[in-house]
Amino acid sequence: MSPAEEERSLPLPERWPRASKFALSACAAAVAELVTFPLDLTKTRLQIQGEAAVRRDGAAAGRAVPYRGMLRTAAGIAQEEGVWKLWQGATPAVYRHIVYTGVRMVTYEHLRDSVLGRVENESFPFWKSVVGGMSAGAIGQFFASPTDLVKVQMQMEGKRKLEGKPLRFRGVHHAFLKILSEGGVRGLWAGWVPNVQRAALVNMGDLTTYDSVKHFLLLNTPLVDNSVTHSVSSVCSGLVAAVLGTPADVVKTRIMNQPRDKQGRGLLYKSSMNCLIQTVQGEGFMSLYKGFIPTWMRMAPWSLVFWLTYEQIRRMCGVTSF
Repeated sequence: MSPAEEERSLPLPERWPRASKFALSACAAAVAELVTFPLDLTKTRLQIQGEAAVRRDGAAAGRAVPYRGMLRTAAGIAQEEGVWKLWQGATPAVYRHIVYTGVRMVTYEHLRDSVLGRVENESFPFWKSVVGGMSAGAIGQFFASPTDLVKVQMQMEGKRKLEGKPLRFRGVHHAFLKILSEGGVRGLWAGWVPNVQRAALVNMGDLTTYDSVKHFLLLNTPLVDNSVTHSVSSVCSGLVAAVLGTPADVVKTRIMNQPRDKQGRGLLYKSSMNCLIQTVQGEGFMSLYKGFIPTWMRMAPWSLVFWLTYEQIRRMCGVTSF
């Protein structure tokens, strides 16, 4: 058998390992995103309401939106806009995770296995895991930032309708085209700096914690590489990711949702640092943790669903465990 024929006879995961891992992680992420998306919508609405800069500039008609909490906000969306509105913006969110999760997972494994390198006993030093997790998250989010921008803006369409404001978009593709026509290619990356910062922090919590906890358990406890180990590791990763990522997520959401002039410049915030300062000065430090409970309640099941699905489909497709 010639080398070419031998290569063609290999399973797809062995012929195209990175492409296969990208596809598998994207499928697992799509499942996790659809299951937990209503919590993401609730989180976004909580992060926007009570915005000090909006009240100051009169964009909210001089009245602050009441804080209803996570459950009342979710129930209010279902009652006032319809149950299916809890999935408004889900399509660009799935698009985002296909790009974001696919890129970050492949990048992290490449950094871990080829660039930074594991030690002889197959463990991965914590500092290397931190560098790998933050780098993978930043790279993945940069490529996925346009889809995240569309997701955030579409999540606010139901609220605009209730306030008597005209809807901005007819659908996902119209949103992409409108943002592109108004701000150019650069407009699709509005808010990418806090977005990338958030992704780096979230991945330091998610990938770093999952990888570190999983291999610690395998090396230091009787647990084996199964669903129990994956579940414990994913619960830890979801909590740490929520704690580290919520402040940057609040800043990212506000910058992406703010009105813009004809040149695509934000009318409320000059930069992510300016948004951070205004938020803390106008609403207090704890405002940076608006939406923390739904963020955590989303990240915990998201991590659980994603990691369990991802590990299982890797095993079913003949790919080694993460």
